[in-house]
Amino acid sequence: MAGTTLVLATPLLAGEATQPADEVNPLIGSRHGGNTYPGVVMPFGMLQWSPENTRGKHTHTASPSGYQYDATRIRGFSLTHLSGAGCAGASGDVPFMPVTTAVTSSPSADATDAVYASDFTHADEQAKVGDYRVRLANGVGVELAAATRSGMASFSFPAGKPANLLIRASDSELGSSDANVTVDKASRTVRGSVTSGNFCGYLAKADQRSYYTLYFVAEFDHAFAGTGAWQDAAVQPGHTSARGGTGYGAKGFPDAGKGSGVWLDFGPAGGTVQVRVGISYVSLANAQANLDAEIARGATLAQVHARNREAWNDALGKIVIQGGTAEQRTTFYTALYHSLLHPNIYSDVNGEYLGFDGKTHRVDGRQQVQYANFSGWDIYRSQLQLLTWLYPKVGSDIAQSLYNQAQQNHGEWDRWTHNSGGTHVMSGDPAVPSLAAIDAFGGHDFDLRGAYASLVKAATEPTANDLSDDGCNVECVGQRPSLDQWLKLHYIATKSHAWGGAAETLEDVTADFALSQLAARVGDTEGERRFLARAGYWRNLFNPKAAPEGGYIQNRNEDGSWPAFTPDTDDGFVEASAAVYLWMVPFDVHGLFEQLGGRDKAVARLDRFFHDAQGHWALTGAGPLHAELDNEPSIGTPWLYAFAGQPGKTQEAVRVVLNTIWKNAPEGIPGNDDLGEMSSWYVWSALGMYPAIPGRAELVLGSPLFPHAVVRRAGDDVVIDAPAAASDAPFVHALSVDGKPHDQPWLPASFATKGGHLDFDLRTTPDTAWGSDVAKAPPSFPPQS
Repeated sequence: MAGTTLVLATPLLAGEATQPADEVNPLIGSRHGGNTYPGVVMPFGMLQWSPENTRGKHTHTASPSGYQYDATRIRGFSLTHLSGAGCAGASGDVPFMPVTTAVTSSPSADATDAVYASDFTHADEQAKVGDYRVRLANGVGVELAAATRSGMASFSFPAGKPANLLIRASDSELGSSDANVTVDKASRTVRGSVTSGNFCGYLAKADQRSYYTLYFVAEFDHAFAGTGAWQDAAVQPGHTSARGGTGYGAKGFPDAGKGSGVWLDFGPAGGTVQVRVGISYVSLANAQANLDAEIARGATLAQVHARNREAWNDALGKIVIQGGTAEQRTTFYTALYHSLLHPNIYSDVNGEYLGFDGKTHRVDGRQQVQYANFSGWDIYRSQLQLLTWLYPKVGSDIAQSLYNQAQQNHGEWDRWTHNSGGTHVMSGDPAVPSLAAIDAFGGHDFDLRGAYASLVKAATEPTANDLSDDGCNVECVGQRPSLDQWLKLHYIATKSHAWGGAAETLEDVTADFALSQLAARVGDTEGERRFLARAGYWRNLFNPKAAPEGGYIQNRNEDGSWPAFTPDTDDGFVEASAAVYLWMVPFDVHGLFEQLGGRDKAVARLDRFFHDAQGHWALTGAGPLHAELDNEPSIGTPWLYAFAGQPGKTQEAVRVVLNTIWKNAPEGIPGNDDLGEMSSWYVWSALGMYPAIPGRAELVLGSPLFPHAVVRRAGDDVVIDAPAAASDAPFVHALSVDGKPHDQPWLPASFATKGGHLDFDLRTTPDTAWGSDVAKAPPSFPPQS
């Protein structure tokens, strides 16, 4: 092997960027809970090759994405990852780890990652779109590249030291129930699989299980000077196969000391070893076919980098922005990048995929691709709208994918799906607003009538899982937990089979409102009326005497009585307080304002929600009585002022959020990115608009961050001009739509689907007249009388 030197490129922001991919900083969100990863991936790609960091505990990953900016020690480079998820991680399958020591003890027994991991510094790390590189402290240079279902890597070993590559077959982030790996020395190929799952399994027994198998084929360009294998504590030099998972342990984490893998010895001469890897969730044969179809033998890393970059420039180029600072452009394009990572392509090049029933299926009819990894509770709010707006066919196939999952899962639509399994994580029935949003934003190419019928059945016929406590609180197994209470009481009570009665009620009314919209689109007039009436059930939990400052939505006992209550409580709510959830009736904002005593009182309460007692902005970390714009239950609230005839306060609040808690830095995402949901909020907000009403395509207006933007959509572009945005002027004084004056702080659904030209007159002082006519406020949808 000829010796080579890894040359790290200049820092990401050095020089003048000429294409959207140059603007992206994949390290944004990799510190302080954003939980993003910096590795390589295609838009919606099946393979995500990225580092696995360690804090010195082999059974616990450094963060749920595998990468934590402050944890500067790497124990492998895994083939799969989730971006922005919570809990304790997921995927992280089959880490490859180059080491420059002899393998004399089991890597699975390296409990503190002291032996077979390596330090690194960020000065020796480069993260660009489709091109991740790092020089490890052990002297090995690593470079990663990705196609859709395959990837390529190089490992540049220093001369004079052992050159070993560990393939940790069993070491998925949350462990495995089985793994096997085999080395074929003659063909310089390693093949294997890992069976895993266990997402959030440490929280409840319901998810301490496996539900997918990842198969991989790795072809190397150099012969193996030697091999070895290990299982648990046993080390077997010269062996070429191993088998055994880590288990999930009594508390849902991998068992210490358990696991299996192989190592490849490339000799002490030093030099660069390259590997091509294909993956599949169906079979080894499909993994090989994916690899052969995407990365030909003899392909170079540069070629794979170039194809990846081209794909991302096409994806990111769907929104062209001009002006703004370099920091703002990087923050914007990185948010767009993170918005287009998930859901993930799950079917192979031949169309096959593993279904929720454990059987192999093939996409057919109008569907082109099966997708997986759907964080429903998060992404129904704005990510699926953005994705479908830019990619109607992708949105359509995601909708069909969810319907396929439900058909293979006894008719149940799971709220958080990971690969070929339902994890039940979070609350509500987010599949309904998700499908309605996809359809509203132009994703029509799926079986809407079949999906609607399935969702109606799930919303009207309680199942055994709906009546079960399994998995509760975080992972209640029912699609509609305590649906029997919903049908009888018209709310979810304090004691139920749900995570929290009040939060579940608010999620259910959103789902039923979205179901009414789907009913209208399939021509079910009676269904539209019935589900719109059910969407009004939130009023059954509004207690006008809940607190001195006015009413609140709160828990309610099954007998109709009210338990003790304070607005700062999280009893009955999910990841937030009663003060946060008060505002989560986005389809009937005017009705909520009426319950609060009118628009003026509602605005006064919103003002207190967004400011502390001293009048300072209270956007995150200000306590349970204030906004928490680092998590989903709060993110719609800045847009509510527009419903009250005070859109200037929406414009100001959104601009403050964009300018303060989002930034071009590792800590630049407030809270978990949740598979792109939070990033999609930033993209919408920077464009000056937001899909505030679940399942519909009306857009509530803020103000654009950039002087000029074009959203490219297959012949119906959206053009946004706001020249004064260059001077950070957030307040709208006038707006024209296609050349005609427009004084409403929202746009009809037809604008989202047909496009048009917005021309904003922005200034640095508020205009209390523009958008103040409440008769022209964004619409609400109360129950029909």
